[in-house]
Amino acid sequence: MQVWAVANQKGGVGKTTTAVALAGLATSAGKRVLLVDLDPHGSLSCYFRLNPDALPSSTFTLFQERKNLSMSLVGQLVVSTAYQGLSLLPASTGLATLERQAIGNDGMGLVIAKALAQVWDDFDLAILDCPPQLGVLMVNALAACQQLIIPVQTEFLALKGLERILHTLQMMRRSRSRELPFLIVPTMFDRRTQASVTTLRALRNNYGDAVWPGSIPVDTKFRDASKAGVPPHLFAPDARGVQGYRSLLHYLMPVKSAAKSRID
Repeated sequence: MQVWAVANQKGGVGKTTTAVALAGLATSAGKRVLLVDLDPHGSLSCYFRLNPDALPSSTFTLFQERKNLSMSLVGQLVVSTAYQGLSLLPASTGLATLERQAIGNDGMGLVIAKALAQVWDDFDLAILDCPPQLGVLMVNALAACQQLIIPVQTEFLALKGLERILHTLQMMRRSRSRELPFLIVPTMFDRRTQASVTTLRALRNNYGDAVWPGSIPVDTKFRDASKAGVPPHLFAPDARGVQGYRSLLHYLMPVKSAAKSRID
């Protein structure tokens, strides 16, 4: 299984859209995909019509039962969606209490990695949707993933969020035994505005090959697909934004096809 994390220490940059779009397109290519919601707001879970305020079990359960993780437990938490090949490990608002619970408790940083190891052979790809702040949940995602995807809205303020997560990544490297590849993905690009054009140019000038050569355009079809609870590639297969994510998936999959590592 390949494990990707979608993260940025700024909200509203397209993290959940990126996770859902890539997951949906991967299933259309025959992959078995597990989406993992690590955001206490539960946007990913809400996308598929699950209520984070009412779920009896969720990713929060993994942290509660971290000393007793098993294949059967993790499997029970995984929810099948209405879309073939696409499963979800939903979030609940209880995740918001983890920072307080983490104080003085060992083993909180590798919970997601160990949980994914229990279902490693059941999926081809897991995509982790992260909260927009540094904490236990993002640390878990960075520890578990093999590829970090950083959506960056093409506007000036979004560059600050990028600087913060790259600083976080630098700190995490000290505790990892290997480098974590990352890819900056320009999102919500509008070639008609000077702000978008200028920001995209700055991304490419400042970060070079770490920036995906393409960009995801502004596309109202994403909002409509979310409202309908349908993966974008099924809602509007010919939309410009979907074509952008299709190109991104093709860019990512060959790079990660050789990844075989797992954490036991």
